[in-house]
Amino acid sequence: MERVEADLHEVAAKNGSLIVSACGFASTVADLGFLFHSRQWTPPSVPVSVVAYVNLESSDRKIVGNFATFESAVLGVANTSQLQALRRSRPRPAKPSIPGPPPPKGSLMIEHDKALGLWAMKLPSADTVVVKRTLAKVTEHPEGLPCADETSDFEKHRKEFWSSIKPAHFGVKIGSRSILGLVWCLSTAIFVGILAGFSFGRSLLLKFPEFFSLGFFRKTGPTEAEVSSASFKTWFVGRGYIDSANALECGSKPDKEIVTRVSGPEIGYITTSIVLVQCALVLLSQRANLPQGGVYTPGVVFGPTDLQKRLEENGLSFDLISTRTIP
Repeated sequence: MERVEADLHEVAAKNGSLIVSACGFASTVADLGFLFHSRQWTPPSVPVSVVAYVNLESSDRKIVGNFATFESAVLGVANTSQLQALRRSRPRPAKPSIPGPPPPKGSLMIEHDKALGLWAMKLPSADTVVVKRTLAKVTEHPEGLPCADETSDFEKHRKEFWSSIKPAHFGVKIGSRSILGLVWCLSTAIFVGILAGFSFGRSLLLKFPEFFSLGFFRKTGPTEAEVSSASFKTWFVGRGYIDSANALECGSKPDKEIVTRVSGPEIGYITTSIVLVQCALVLLSQRANLPQGGVYTPGVVFGPTDLQKRLEENGLSFDLISTRTIP
């Protein structure tokens, strides 16, 4: 995604071509889910950190992922050095102003969130980068990007929408109701981390995905029954301040928590199809109200549009779960 932006953004902007990356399950849900969550922090309250907990569920069968997802993870790890070199070669993205001290970085080890009832561990994924790229672009353009041929009403709506978005430190964790549910994730991460760095290791991983993922990924993919019984819930847990002025006080700690959730059907075959099709329909039907051209994230392009409403009409839910004061 970042290579496409580096290679094609300028020419796309010049030609008025709009390229939107990451229009699938995880990144679009993370991007739109963060924007939905951010809008729940009404002034004078402000968020400092938001953590997305991704929980995959199945009513009566084992969850199975497609081989292509596993292959992407393997190749992503294999090309880490090239990605780092690309990032070093490019200008640093704009850094949003986030009140208060940054949250502790945490670790890759398993932890338990009692409120959500989930065991969770950090998930190094592109979703975090996508959200950060959205926030960087909003920092550069606080009222959003000018659109191709927007109406005056939509221009007003766009500016109001982006003025309601508040940046925060963002991260993603994979969650499970049982600690054993994370064994496959941790084991797969260890195997991929060790073997993906050299060609023979990659060939083993890609030849025997079911073995190295403890059965979670297989080349045949899930059965229809496994797809129909699967679903997801992504909780966005945000912590911040009841009043932004409190963030300026020395030694102050967050005193407010907001939890939102995005949920929907099976991620790979159903939710991804819903998201991709609805993104395409918005692009086709509302081109005048979208940025003029360039390579952008889903949040930057679709944030002020009715994409969230369309997703809700087709099986996804965006919900405010709770708001509480942190003692």
